[in-house]
Amino acid sequence: MSTTICQVMGFLVSSLGVAGCIVSTAMDSWSTQDLYDNPVTAVFQYQGLWRSCVRQSSGFTECRPYFTILGLPAMFQAVRALMIVGIVLGILGLLVCIFALKCIRIGTMEDSAKANMTLTSGIMFIIAGLCAITGVSVFANMLVTNFWMSTANMYQGMQNVQNRYTFGSALFVGWVAGGLALVGGILMCLACRGLIPEETRYKAVSYNASGRNISYRTGPYKVASGYEPETKARKGAGYEEAARSEDGRRSYPSKYDYV
Repeated sequence: MSTTICQVMGFLVSSLGVAGCIVSTAMDSWSTQDLYDNPVTAVFQYQGLWRSCVRQSSGFTECRPYFTILGLPAMFQAVRALMIVGIVLGILGLLVCIFALKCIRIGTMEDSAKANMTLTSGIMFIIAGLCAITGVSVFANMLVTNFWMSTANMYQGMQNVQNRYTFGSALFVGWVAGGLALVGGILMCLACRGLIPEETRYKAVSYNASGRNISYRTGPYKVASGYEPETKARKGAGYEEAARSEDGRRSYPSKYDYV
């Protein structure tokens, strides 16, 4: 029961994580304009991975997609790639996890096959979560660097008007989604251990029949064999003399025979 609960919980948590990664990637508020020095403005700007938007004080919002790919910074394109890879791996992990659930029976699938599929989906979820967390963290690092560079330029008087951008809500959604996907993947890996069938400690051993043909009789009889029982050695000097008398006199070689 604990294995099933762990597997179902991993599936649900990972599903929330993958859904959060998709929502975070599609959101336009990865970076928002900093209003610290100018709280009252007629135009508010925010940007996402796919387009930049401008919202006016009248409530009208206009968004413009990025019409270029090569003109964007390399780190920006890397963040896009990481988020897409995380989403693809997460979706594939969900498909594999659905067939690996212990509460779902598909044909004559054995528990060992379900264990392998559970482990595979767990690894996919972990990689997807790491990709999402890495992508969001790289974008946040870019924002911090640009923010302090813009602040330094403003204080030095190099530029009178400089728009500074800070963290948007999409970054926090991406961090939470990546963490959920990571936790779900760990739960799936833990559930895999409960699905692996335990191997028997004692292996079968084949015994070969002995060379002697032993026949067994029922009843209060002793075991009879095809060979005559060997004469048991009797202790005492009397037995040795009796054995010599039965076999006759035995001649033992003397010391003069070896000359």
